[in-house]
Amino acid sequence: MNPADIAREAFRRLATRRIAPTPDAYRAIYDEIAGVPPAPPAPPSAPDAGALEVLAGFARRMAETPGELSEYGRRMVRAAKAEDWTGYTQALGQMADRHLRRNTPVMALGDEEPDTVLLREMLARTLSFACASLLSGDKELSAEAEALGAAVKTAVGEAELQEIAARLKQLCFQIELRKDDGAEQQELLLRLFRLLLDNIEGLLDDDNYMRGQVLVVQELIKGPLDTRALEDATRSLKDVIIKQGHLKHGIDDVRATMKNMMMTFIDRLGSAAAATSDYHAKLGGFSERIGNATDVNEINGVLDEVLREMRNAQDEALASRDRMVSAHKEVQEAEQRIRELEAELQHMSELVREDQLTGSLNRRGLDDVFERESARADRRKTPLCVALLDLDNFKRLNDTYGHMAGDAALKHLVKVVRDTLRAVDVIARFGGEEFLILLPETSVDAAAAAMVRVQRELTRHFFLHDNEKMLITFSCGVALRLPNEEQASLMARADKAMYQAKNSGKNRVVIAD
Repeated sequence: MNPADIAREAFRRLATRRIAPTPDAYRAIYDEIAGVPPAPPAPPSAPDAGALEVLAGFARRMAETPGELSEYGRRMVRAAKAEDWTGYTQALGQMADRHLRRNTPVMALGDEEPDTVLLREMLARTLSFACASLLSGDKELSAEAEALGAAVKTAVGEAELQEIAARLKQLCFQIELRKDDGAEQQELLLRLFRLLLDNIEGLLDDDNYMRGQVLVVQELIKGPLDTRALEDATRSLKDVIIKQGHLKHGIDDVRATMKNMMMTFIDRLGSAAAATSDYHAKLGGFSERIGNATDVNEINGVLDEVLREMRNAQDEALASRDRMVSAHKEVQEAEQRIRELEAELQHMSELVREDQLTGSLNRRGLDDVFERESARADRRKTPLCVALLDLDNFKRLNDTYGHMAGDAALKHLVKVVRDTLRAVDVIARFGGEEFLILLPETSVDAAAAAMVRVQRELTRHFFLHDNEKMLITFSCGVALRLPNEEQASLMARADKAMYQAKNSGKNRVVIAD
């Protein structure tokens, strides 16, 4: 230990042992720490000037320290000047009782420990940045968090720390109240949203293209809310809405064209009717002229006019017939185009049942297909199996090669499954890297064998990433649906079997109990 360290330790021991800090006592403690053997007793002499200077210097440093410690320092300075070592001892003892023995940091005895500095900085940053950002909606609480962060950096002494602790406690209480209010507001908004969607759904026809979108949003807000699911659904709905907007605009255009054709058709009917009326009027005039004729030549002239008008009427009738036939054909074509656009619009609405990344069904689509297939299985008394598979070491693949590689691996898996299984078998994305396959009219042994075939095909068709071959494997649980078994129960049994496959070495197929 260097002399400065020995001196500080000597002062600490004087205080803890309640020994008056006289030069002799200080020298004895100093020698004890330094390992210097005690000197033989000497006759009484005047106090050592060096020890007096050390005690006076220590008192001055204490007096210059901010906070409570400065008062103890001033008392010791006064005692040292008056050579009142009893008063000096009392002040030093009181400081030791209040601070050293209660483990309160004493800034005057040296700089803070590195761990203390780090904790102080971490707390200050947490309050000033993290808490203040999270409370940005409440200006008062955000400002208080920033102020507390600044106060933590400069706090000295127990009194200031106690004040900060009280303010921090009050801030935590206010945050807790604000959290409860926010949760209540969120629940009220979700309840209002559900009510609005239920009302919209009741107003829609069964074949309305909006029904699929409404059902997807209803499924999402049932909870618990999942950020990734909300983002996927938002992207999917956005694409569908844009495409539906284009199709709806096309339908409106075709309907406007059809309306114009019908108006033209009616106008032409009116023209034909007017021409027919004129023709009948002319025939009446011709009849009157024939009745008033006095010779054959006059009658022949009238008959020539009659024949000419008849030919004109016939030509006009044929032209009107051709125009009506053409208009009727245009109306039929417009109706067919409207039906095609409406069918495409309905298909766009159904796209919200698909997983945007892999093209397999999503949870909503899976629910619809399961309801249909389970009802058919109950009706026909045929088996229905599900296979729940989970890619092995998928997180490591993502961490090593990135999420783009992970997404490509999921799409590769779906392609191999579709190429290997039957057209009636349905694959749906059940979770992040989990997929569920419905196998209608399939025994449980046949379903397990089919999943083993898929595993073999994956080993034959390597997944390529940046021209690097990667072997993808999965663990799978297969379950046979019991009579009238609900979807949740069947999925739970398949999930349990899948985890058994994981725990028994991965890349396996296990049949559920």
